[in-house]
Amino acid sequence: MLIQIPDVLSAEQVAAFRDVLERAAWAEGRETAGDQAATVKHNLQVPSDSDVARDLGEGVLHALARSPTYTAAALPLRVLPPMFNRYDPGMTFGAHTDNAIRTVPGSGGMRMRADVSTTIFLTAPEDYDGGELVIEDTYGSHAVKLPAGHMVVYPASSLHRVNPVTRGSRWASFFWAQSMVRDDGKRAMLYDLDVAIRQARAAMGDEAPAVLGLVSHYHNLLRMWAEL
Repeated sequence: MLIQIPDVLSAEQVAAFRDVLERAAWAEGRETAGDQAATVKHNLQVPSDSDVARDLGEGVLHALARSPTYTAAALPLRVLPPMFNRYDPGMTFGAHTDNAIRTVPGSGGMRMRADVSTTIFLTAPEDYDGGELVIEDTYGSHAVKLPAGHMVVYPASSLHRVNPVTRGSRWASFFWAQSMVRDDGKRAMLYDLDVAIRQARAAMGDEAPAVLGLVSHYHNLLRMWAEL
């Protein structure tokens, strides 16, 4: 399931993020990749233990908390602290699958399963060429290049890549979540049901028997599938 969510960050928030990132120290991105991914990764990242990453990451988490669409799509149990990357001309990230298990920073070694990947774009698409996030699924390849402040949510199990940047610089925030429902197919069913419930509520009101039945069905499926 691939979900695009607009305006997770406002234009003012994006500008504030970029002002901080302009003055940040950037490091080689390979340091945070797995063995295979490191061989095809060529980008820059803000060190995850820096004050900049922590402060901006908190801003991203607050934005997620205000996004019912993200909650419905990811059903997050845990979210790793957001990180920040950039691709200057010639930089790319070849085809790879994200690591299944991640260590939660500052937890004393607690690990979590990475079920859902997310990218928030921080650069306007007209400001750079290339740099598309290309996600493979059973329906083929999907090239994603969104306006600044918009977000894409997709299964961490997907094979994906970032095309080489040929002009400008592509900046983004990225992170992973462990979902309460690990199976992407079941998450997709729950997301579609959630969308249907919102539409039914708008059309019929909260007290309509059809709405109450759909809501009951949603929660009973979540009760059946959730792992807490």
